[in-house]
Amino acid sequence: MTENRFEGQSAIVTGGADGIGKAIAQRLASEGANVTLFDTSVANGEAAVGEFAESGLKVDLEIVDISDEAAVSAGIQAVMERHPEQRLDIMINCAAIVGPTNTPITQVSVEDFDLETAINLRGTFLMTKHALLAMEKNNYGRVLNFASIAGKEGNAGMSPYSSTKAGVIGLVKSAGKEFAETGITVNAIAPAVIKTAMVEAIHPDQVKYMTDKIPMKRCGTLEEVSALSCWIVSPEASFCTANTFDLSGGRAVY
Repeated sequence: MTENRFEGQSAIVTGGADGIGKAIAQRLASEGANVTLFDTSVANGEAAVGEFAESGLKVDLEIVDISDEAAVSAGIQAVMERHPEQRLDIMINCAAIVGPTNTPITQVSVEDFDLETAINLRGTFLMTKHALLAMEKNNYGRVLNFASIAGKEGNAGMSPYSSTKAGVIGLVKSAGKEFAETGITVNAIAPAVIKTAMVEAIHPDQVKYMTDKIPMKRCGTLEEVSALSCWIVSPEASFCTANTFDLSGGRAVY
């Protein structure tokens, strides 16, 4: 870990109250970033802020539904107003839902598909759009969205999730190219199964199906995700954009 790698930088982490988002937020804050969590749960968000405070890390909280454009815009503006230079340097979008699992497409309801699309894909679009609007004023920024190995390969029984995560990959490729001549990068990570509470809620047969496809035959860890994430959003990764980084234990390497 690099001490103070993000000293003075302003960062947003969506879905930051638990799981992958919380782990990334902790590492960013421990390396000097001024971190704001975006989450929909007041209780979870305040609990996370309290845990960070107990470990000596100051983290702010905004209650934001990332599928709501007005909420996204207002949340980002609130973050910028807290920063002395009115800037946003890092946006990491982890917020997502899994939706139906172990369920063939013929049994997926339109309502479930639309809800997953609203959060996983429209939410990614909105967070990326408004983060870029904030970052282009200073000609510097790092946008990192979470895709999934399911977006590359498709997971049987998870057609809505796989579809939305494939959309995230396409969005990142487009936005990254659009801003390639600036100081702003736009990337994604495509994890395989990472050990989180969200994964523990998935049907065991679905988890076995996914884990069996990983050559390393194990889940990824939160430490591994946060390490890669923080490198991607650091100044060191200045030549990486429009890319989806594999984090799959060998399942997909393209």
